[in-house]
Amino acid sequence: MSHAIIRGLAMAIATAPFLIACGGGKADNPGAINSPQCSGASCGVQGPPSSNAGTPTLCPASADIVKTTFLGGAGSGEVVQLNIDATAMTYTLKWLESPIPLRTGSVSPTRAGTQIAGAVIHPPTGALPTAEQIRCAFILGAGSGTGVGDGQPYTTPDFVNNPNPPMILVGNGVAGGGIPGATVQFAGILGLGAVPNRHFDFYPFLGFASTTTDLTKLVGTYNGLLYHLSPSANYETIATNSVETFDASGNCTSPSAGGCLSTGNALTLNSNGYFDSTSPPQIVNGGSPAPLRTGNFGKAHMILGQINGATVPLVVRTGSVNLGTLQIDDESGIAMLAAATPLASGGFDGGYVGADSNFNYTATLIQGGVGTFINPSTSAAEDGFGLGYGLPSPGLVGVQSAATGGQGLAIASGGLYAIEIQSKVNNGVAPTSAIAGSTPDAPYFGIGAQISK
Repeated sequence: MSHAIIRGLAMAIATAPFLIACGGGKADNPGAINSPQCSGASCGVQGPPSSNAGTPTLCPASADIVKTTFLGGAGSGEVVQLNIDATAMTYTLKWLESPIPLRTGSVSPTRAGTQIAGAVIHPPTGALPTAEQIRCAFILGAGSGTGVGDGQPYTTPDFVNNPNPPMILVGNGVAGGGIPGATVQFAGILGLGAVPNRHFDFYPFLGFASTTTDLTKLVGTYNGLLYHLSPSANYETIATNSVETFDASGNCTSPSAGGCLSTGNALTLNSNGYFDSTSPPQIVNGGSPAPLRTGNFGKAHMILGQINGATVPLVVRTGSVNLGTLQIDDESGIAMLAAATPLASGGFDGGYVGADSNFNYTATLIQGGVGTFINPSTSAAEDGFGLGYGLPSPGLVGVQSAATGGQGLAIASGGLYAIEIQSKVNNGVAPTSAIAGSTPDAPYFGIGAQISK
């Protein structure tokens, strides 16, 4: 790609309407935003910046944002409800499902069921290209609550001295970016299954304003991109794809030799408005050390997002560890599914913003057979990749990194897209969310929402 085209694409991302940044894990989570952070009294009490006259509205009016509670998933294997009050500048977050321990050094209880509340601030002036984009972005400060599993106070980090904080960007129909991370560590059982001490700045997150519990809207064939992690295997990660067909009873079948990878047994509706599936497959093979597992005890949770007339399934795999019964399955992750309909070159052209497995925020520009990662705060082009259309499964797009030659895949539906590349991308994992010298930079996985066409 010529420098002139890159500059033009960078300018497009700087001036385009900015809907969301998302993830999970990884799924919700692309290149770090190294924007200046406030500290101490300099944070102040921030209200929404005034928008420039004539600037398109990128998210609901500040007084209306509080009316929506977003239901979504994170790359940590968590299902989350999130509400932001853009007038009071506060947030409430509840973990409905979680494999993340409440306390460092343990494996249980987890954050499941715990609710926190705290303050939000907008990113500082200059962190994003326009005042309207900053109005729709919220940095999450310290959240406080009571751990459901142990009855003790639970608090997440505040704004001060937090260089890569969780940040949520609200759009019309979606919210995403990063939710509070954690520091994870476990000594193991007689030295087996040890989890190295690792801090996560945030976990990539994508949430929907509208979801459905109507399984007939799921019926059909999908391409899925999955990203899973196993802490006891020294945080080994894997990104892969599957082709899956769902019927109206929530059963999954697949033509692939490995069968369905996102879910296991038939989906069942729970009281929180999403679906559960028991015994989902484990896809992390395990390296050195191999993961300590005694069986397949995790669960898959499917959220049927409704956006731009499309049903977009988001699947979170929540690992489960119960030392008392020796039921150990610590594999967690996120997947996005997109309907397997033909997608020709140009079929999902535009700018996307999201968060990724590098524990950073980034933007992606797609133009026919060429894609470019863009730093959203500087509009500087980062790594590029080529796109190949016409793969055997309709809607599945081939990807090849221009920097490393690494192969990968991409899918798109309803203005969302997901990508995986089997190599390092954009300088790899953010140092503040990595164990120096041992955290793998590959594979790469990201999910983003369309901000421009």
